[in-house]
Amino acid sequence: MPQNNALTYSGKTTLISGAAGGIGFALAKEFGELGMNVVIADIDEAALASAKMQLESLNINVLACKLDVTDFSQWQACVEQTIATFGMLHMLVNNAGVGGVPGKIEQADHDIWRWVIDVNLMGVVYGAQAAIPEIKRHGEGGWIVNVASMAGMMGVPYASSYSATKAAVVSMTESWAVELKSHNIQVSALCPAFVKTRIHESMRNKQDKYKSSTKSKEIAPADKDRYKKNFGQAAALVESGIAPELLAKRVVEALNSGQMYIFTHPNYKEVAGYRAVMIDKAFDDAQQSELVKHLIDDDIVSL
Repeated sequence: MPQNNALTYSGKTTLISGAAGGIGFALAKEFGELGMNVVIADIDEAALASAKMQLESLNINVLACKLDVTDFSQWQACVEQTIATFGMLHMLVNNAGVGGVPGKIEQADHDIWRWVIDVNLMGVVYGAQAAIPEIKRHGEGGWIVNVASMAGMMGVPYASSYSATKAAVVSMTESWAVELKSHNIQVSALCPAFVKTRIHESMRNKQDKYKSSTKSKEIAPADKDRYKKNFGQAAALVESGIAPELLAKRVVEALNSGQMYIFTHPNYKEVAGYRAVMIDKAFDDAQQSELVKHLIDDDIVSL
């Protein structure tokens, strides 16, 4: 484990999406204070300008890029600006994300689902595609940090679009960690529980192209009351979460010890471990199955 964080990161460059506030801004500040050049990217131009001023006041080298993560061409432009300004790119933090709308799957608005998938999933894919060639190019290695969620480790009722996309981010991280190992690029999935951010207000930045073009199914009054209650509960949980600044320090700590999964809430170990318990039980069942138990001694095919 590196003993001096400043020596590890100083003079290198990080690009962080969704960095005008919350987790993204806290990470920008933390890595900037460790001597990194920081590129903050966000869809909210006013908040982005404010974040840039705050970081500059701390004598952090910062570049601000307007970025809609659902547009690959904007990712390419942001990476090009990064290289033009700082010469090299060493770290990508895919942080931008949205919470969606809680509700029953049979009443889900397709445009909301498309929005959540495009931001939380395709935004990560586009970021990786734009940034990884530049991180590979200089040969010094680097980092990819994909911000997932504890929801990526366990399904959350009435939040299936959010949970599904965050589970996909975890799975992509696992794939890329193997894929990029030979290039000395460390890939990690950040899976926090509740953090004091504005994720429950993410509708404020929903792009016009995701405005519903079809009529949603009628929602019963009782369901409307429950959804309102769910939003209120989510807001309360988010606002009672850990400070983004604490999370940022934990990210650095976990990167320094080479963690692929970065957990910030050890109290969720048993909850997340429930999946592992159920998987073990399912494999035990398969081993006893008269249909498939003969496969137990077959070689495992490495993909």
